[in-house]
Amino acid sequence: MAIVEEELQTKQNVDQTTTFESGNEMAAMAAAQINYHIMGYFPITPSTEVAQYLDQMKARGEHDIQLIAADGEHGSAGICYGAAATGARVFNATSANGFMYMLEQLPVQSGTRFPMVLNLVTRAISGPLDIRGDHSDLYFALNTGWVILTAKTPQAVYDMNIMALKIAEHSKVRLPVIVAYDGFWTSHQKRKVNYFTDRKVVQEFVGECPRDYHFANDPKNPVTIGAHMDGPNLMNNHYQQSEAMYAAGEVFKEVAAEYAKISGREYPVLDLYGMEDAEVALFLLNSAEESAKDVVDKLRAQGIKAGVISPNILRPFPEKEIRAALKNVKGLLVGERADSYGAHGPNLTHEIKSALQSDRENKTLVLSRVFGLGGTDFYADDAEAFFNVVMDAVEKGYAEKPFDYYGVVPGDLEKTQKPVIEPQHGDVFNSGLIQVTQDEETKKLKVKISPLRALTEKPKRLASGHGACPGCGIFGGLEMFFKGIEGDVVVLYQTGCAYVTTTAYPYTSHKQTMIHNLFQNGAATLSGTVEAFLEMKSRGEIEVSNDATFVMITGDGGMDIGMGSAIGTALRGHKLIMLEYDNEGYMNTGSQMSYSTPFGHMTSTSNVGKAQKGKTFHHKDTAQIMAATNIPYVFTGTEAFPQDLVKKAAKAQWYAQNVGPVYGKILIACPLNWKSDDRYGEVIVGAAVNSCFFPLYEVEKGETTITYDPEAKKKRIPVSDWLKYMGKTKHLLKEENKELLATFEAEVERRWQILKAKHENPLL
Repeated sequence: MAIVEEELQTKQNVDQTTTFESGNEMAAMAAAQINYHIMGYFPITPSTEVAQYLDQMKARGEHDIQLIAADGEHGSAGICYGAAATGARVFNATSANGFMYMLEQLPVQSGTRFPMVLNLVTRAISGPLDIRGDHSDLYFALNTGWVILTAKTPQAVYDMNIMALKIAEHSKVRLPVIVAYDGFWTSHQKRKVNYFTDRKVVQEFVGECPRDYHFANDPKNPVTIGAHMDGPNLMNNHYQQSEAMYAAGEVFKEVAAEYAKISGREYPVLDLYGMEDAEVALFLLNSAEESAKDVVDKLRAQGIKAGVISPNILRPFPEKEIRAALKNVKGLLVGERADSYGAHGPNLTHEIKSALQSDRENKTLVLSRVFGLGGTDFYADDAEAFFNVVMDAVEKGYAEKPFDYYGVVPGDLEKTQKPVIEPQHGDVFNSGLIQVTQDEETKKLKVKISPLRALTEKPKRLASGHGACPGCGIFGGLEMFFKGIEGDVVVLYQTGCAYVTTTAYPYTSHKQTMIHNLFQNGAATLSGTVEAFLEMKSRGEIEVSNDATFVMITGDGGMDIGMGSAIGTALRGHKLIMLEYDNEGYMNTGSQMSYSTPFGHMTSTSNVGKAQKGKTFHHKDTAQIMAATNIPYVFTGTEAFPQDLVKKAAKAQWYAQNVGPVYGKILIACPLNWKSDDRYGEVIVGAAVNSCFFPLYEVEKGETTITYDPEAKKKRIPVSDWLKYMGKTKHLLKEENKELLATFEAEVERRWQILKAKHENPLL
């Protein structure tokens, strides 16, 4: 790494500041200096930090970018497209499945030719879930019609983010641009970087925001954007888009040359190391190239003419430059951090082969290896192994395995892990301590439970040894809920802390069947499970008891991105329970703001500073939204009121087994991100109830009943008495923020009065 980076940082013609920063920090730095109009975003590891850093800068008053928290990546892509169509400068960052979720929106933006810049912090696409870096998401970008730049270092992330906007807005291009860099390697590792001290230098380089296009921002000049086309017109449209993409390759060279004049850093189409007379070479994307350079030096010291090729631009594909670089190379190994399943080699392998096919004189032997999936490290020894493979093929004149995976470890049956505990099912979870009956007159349920100490004999649904933080309220809340559930359960966990901390392959803390799917589709997935279970049982293909209960566990903001799926499941009437643990944020990705985050509360994307004071809008009332779907039972609960929660769980099971879908919301503490004492989780959620911020109630067959009234019990406390327990809300208690506190208190009171009115009037 050091050689090329030092070369790039010479001859700086404009005042620059030297520091040590990560790729995510430098992406945010570039965006802030450009001062984009809009960033529509949704948190996902490892790109989340970009929005966090920008929000911190926003709180300090360092830029004017409007940061819009979306309900999911599909929504964030829509926000960005709408802003771009209005003529605004637009920025975003995402990774992996988040990129996949926005994927259908991307060709819309490129096909209608609206520029923007998207940082793709590359990460493995699940399933199974793996949050570390490979290029499986990047490869889905290849056919979206977006220009793609690749950044190997934090320095390159900064520089290419600046160049990307100028390329995107160029009159010959007018296409959105992706800047792709490796998750955790480049995104999080700090390296020596230079950035322009004065942001005016950056703004003068990118120039004024173009106005000479058909934007939706002038009522005197109305436009229609995205009108449907017939075949011939669509053919013309895509031809023009294709020509613009190829033009972007030449524009990249022009912009890179201009940028080199002010920065002293050069970015050719291909980074070539030792390629002037190379006979064997590796083709590697992004950070892996750096590991191979030391090996090139080592091999050349042994008299072996080795080299490395790495592109700085991937779309348009640098076909001409690759042919020139490989003109005298005898053997090339293309290392790729993704596969194109069934194609006998990943995407770039075939594109390189296609490029060489146009040169009849080229005799380069091309091999392909998939490596480094799921964040597997790539060291110099691995690069040397790649060179050995290609040198062996050159010596033989052919490759024994033109395509293969590198780093696969065969399993050993003798080391197969055995369960630590015997599987528990059926009668083990039937305590007989809970009785649910239906009132013949009201048709509502009555629940009778034994004392809580008797219920402690009931086995836990989750085994010990999970990785939750000290004081985490998730499992206390879930286990209390499960005390009210008799018999077997099939549980689906959406992505979140509860899932991640209990399932780290090859281990699991789940004693009964657990399925995982992503935030946005958990409810739909479990509805398919329920219906398949019932259908196969009706056909006599499976033999199981009739009292199995299906439960979806969501949390960590999952009822934002997963709201549509949950509502659809509710409306279809599947017999299942949707249970949300509410920790008031996206805690599994680093305490970002969710729609359930209360007004004024601090998160990593609703920071507190001189320019802003926490979240700017009120929390979403998910229970009321789900009650509006007219499902048979909706409830709220918390472990601070255990009998209330256990009774509601028993009701939930009865309705899920006999009538239809149930939704429940339990408030749980998150000491790490609430900045509260580990010991006080139950106290804090109890205070939330007694302050009327989180009322305990149920909506049974459309009728609302408050199940615990702190006013009637003479236990109501001021909202401030709840807020004082948490570091994330202490700013609201300061004199200068009394208006914010008053606004929050007024909203809590308004919702409480509405709930009381519903309690007193069954028709509301």
